[in-house]
Formats: sequence, structure tokens, C-alpha cells
Amino acid sequence: MPHKEKISLENLLQSGVTSLNLHLTTHAQEKIISYLKLLAKWNKTYNLTAITNLHDMLILHVFDSLSIAPYIIGPNILDIGTGAGFPGIPLALVFPEWHFVLLDSNRKKTTFIQHAILTLGIKNVTVVQNRIEQFQFASGFVTIVTRATTKIKVLIALTKHLGNENSQLLIMKGKYPEHELSEVHGAKVVKLHVPELQAERHLVIVNLKDIL
Repeated sequence: MPHKEKISLENLLQSGVTSLNLHLTTHAQEKIISYLKLLAKWNKTYNLTAITNLHDMLILHVFDSLSIAPYIIGPNILDIGTGAGFPGIPLALVFPEWHFVLLDSNRKKTTFIQHAILTLGIKNVTVVQNRIEQFQFASGFVTIVTRATTKIKVLIALTKHLGNENSQLLIMKGKYPEHELSEVHGAKVVKLHVPELQAERHLVIVNLKDIL
């Protein structure tokens, strides 16, 4: 990430969006920048993320989140263990016609997200403070996504009750999770492109119809 301090957040975001072949309105891009600035402000008091530099947040949180956009299926998407709102918030701004539920058990983090979406007027996001195993959704989510570090087989067990045979589970990983994949069946893995990031990123896709 050379010379990132010399590149404005706006230009860096536009470059990343272009690299990912995504359509993100100017208004939506402004909301992403504002969200990161709110996060940086709250982070000084509440320690919501270990990443403190805005440019690094843009790459490691926003671009990382947006890299899975081609694999999102709506209209109901659940982001489990959302933390400070990733990947849910950037994806919700890419897909304003779909509804996103952001789930986390940490009250500080859900309080921040709720404040941010109200402040920025993000209408297609619902924030829930709860544990995965205690959360219920009657009709099932079409897409369940997480950046959590929990093992794939554990995530499948934790999320089965939140989907149906038409649902998919998207698990964001760093390096190719060879050992974890040996413990599950029917998972597909794609390599992700994250602008400005040299480290490996992969997405594990599990169709729940194969495991229910």
C-alpha cells in the first residue's frame, strides 16, 4: 500500500470501486467515508477495531467487504459477528434494494452501528444484539455472511437454523483453508481480489441444501 497517505480517501475509494467493477453512487461513497470517520471517532473511546488509520480501514474493512459483492444474493442478508459493521454496511450501500441484518453479541459495537446508520440515514439495515444460536428469523435468510475466524464446520452448525434449502453461507477467510475444508463436504472456494491488498483472501460458499 505505497503512498497511501498521499491519496485522498475519496480517490482511493473510487479507485477501489472501479477495480472491483461495482456501481456505487457518489452519495453512497460519501456515506462510506462518513461511516469510517465516525468509526475512527468512536474507536478512540470504545476500541471497536484494531485498525485505526482511515486509509487502512478503507482497504482492510471496506474493500475487503466489497470483494464479496458478486456473490451476495438477496433480498434478506444476515451478517453474523458483524463487529464494527463489516461486511454488512458497505454491502448494504451497494445493494440498497435488499435488507441487511447485522448481528453481534457485543453491545458497544451494535450501539455504534445503530448510531451510525441513524446519523447517515442508511435505511436498509437492522442491527441486532444477540448470540447466533439465540437469534431466530422465521422465513430464513437467503445469504448468511461472516468474516468470523470460527471454523467452517462450527459456523455451519451455528447458522443452519437461520436458513433454508435455498440459502447460502458465505465465510470470508484469509489463506486457503485447506484443513477446515477437509472437515466439510460440498463447499466451494473462490479467491477474492481486494484492491490495494497483497494478502490472500478467499470466500467459502456453502449451499445449505447440501447440508440440511
